[in-house]
Amino acid sequence: MQGFGQLYVPLEEQKLRWGDAFLIKTFPLHIRLPHLFPCIPQPFRDNLENYCLEMNKLCFTIIKFMAKALKIQQQSEMLDFFKEGEQTIRMGYYPPCPQPDQVIGLDPHSDISALTILLQVNEMQGLQIKKDGLWVPVNPLPDAFVVNVG
Repeated sequence: MQGFGQLYVPLEEQKLRWGDAFLIKTFPLHIRLPHLFPCIPQPFRDNLENYCLEMNKLCFTIIKFMAKALKIQQQSEMLDFFKEGEQTIRMGYYPPCPQPDQVIGLDPHSDISALTILLQVNEMQGLQIKKDGLWVPVNPLPDAFVVNVG
């Protein structure tokens, strides 16, 4: 699924999502659907392309370190395993809500990817992890990524 908007199925007892998202699959190139975004300005497209390339490099650097930490002798095998993997960019926008007790940004979930690289901007707190059965906030660090493995 790619595009702008929201993805939710409202149920009577469910909190509604409060926010908007932009989602695009970026790698491999053949899965891109650029026709979905005809009005995106060229400078943004160029910046997004550069960002995707740099994120791809970062992912493979992390994978190399993981292979080394796991003492995998043939690191190239691990790199080959991820070579044709998908890269998706998701940008979320969660404006202030006048009734925050009735909405949620994202439902609690587990990422299904090998690596998730998250950039929290504007030093806004929102990301939480479940530790020992409790939800714990992850405080944003300026100019830093959060990397989820697994």
